[in-house]
Amino acid sequence: MSVSHKTARADAFMRGFANSPWTGKAIDYSLKRWTALTRFLNDGRLCMSNNAAERALRGIAVGRRNWTFAGSDEGGRRAAAIYTLVETAKLNDIDPQAWLTDVLARLQDHPVKRIDELLPWNWKRARQEKAAA
Repeated sequence: MSVSHKTARADAFMRGFANSPWTGKAIDYSLKRWTALTRFLNDGRLCMSNNAAERALRGIAVGRRNWTFAGSDEGGRRAAAIYTLVETAKLNDIDPQAWLTDVLARLQDHPVKRIDELLPWNWKRARQEKAAA
């Protein structure tokens, strides 16, 4: 849809909401961001909504109040580190509990020079190769 055609249709639509400034503002907001709002139509990899991102952030929003009681700044930093490990595992389609259980059990005897083997993406690949063998 061309910009002029889109604007003409929007102007006609907005006349129906002349008594509702909030609706007009919402439509104006959408029109100014039309390219970004319709980008998913041209690229099938993009999702129409941001529900996945919102779901991922829900744990942070829910936990935010609890984290104010981490006990200390250092406790808060430790909680953030653990949360980062858990979310990294999830982003790599790994069960965080299985990964952390295995890594923590092996960490003490694992050579420092090969610590990258315990990173989630390498850990997952090693498990898949072991299962295929």
